[in-house]
Amino acid sequence: MKKILTLALLLLAIGSANSQQVASRAKAMRMMSFSRPEYQIKDIKVYTDTMTLYSLSNYVIYPFGEWSSMEQYITDNQLHWYRESGYRQYFDSMEVSVNRMKRLDDSYIDMFYSIWTKKVELLGGRINDPEIVLDNGIHVGMSKDDVFKVFFKKYPKSYTSDVAVLKVISGAGEVAEIYTFKGTKLRHVKIETAYKYY
Repeated sequence: MKKILTLALLLLAIGSANSQQVASRAKAMRMMSFSRPEYQIKDIKVYTDTMTLYSLSNYVIYPFGEWSSMEQYITDNQLHWYRESGYRQYFDSMEVSVNRMKRLDDSYIDMFYSIWTKKVELLGGRINDPEIVLDNGIHVGMSKDDVFKVFFKKYPKSYTSDVAVLKVISGAGEVAEIYTFKGTKLRHVKIETAYKYY
């Protein structure tokens, strides 16, 4: 009798997990139909409290805009940055010059000038300061609803109520923007890159 009860509970758990996967995929497909065309969202994945958007838009690669020099970025945004210059090692033998732009609240952006793109490229960063505004208007302290409205024309509020992390990933997976919410407010933004060459 115990074996039958255990087997029944196991089958119930497997069936529940499969139905959750189907529900998450259905939710993701419905959200895709509401996405804004300028972000060229090609896929959405929902897993527990994280929603991941895969975007082909240039915005994901240049969340602070496209700049031809770091000085241009500093001058145009009119925020006071502390600048540290140094070198980072890529592969085993190549070193590249990287600038870390810092704020007093530990917000930072790591950037380098690419000789191939002739633009300032982003290597990583963490934004805690509400005065730092991304190119699309997102800033720390925004409501979760307003952040989602940047990427979606409309959507069922119940689909995002459990989302604590929104990831926006570039098509090749080289750049990821990670928006973390605390309650209904955007707590911080993290930017990660997987560039393997300069």
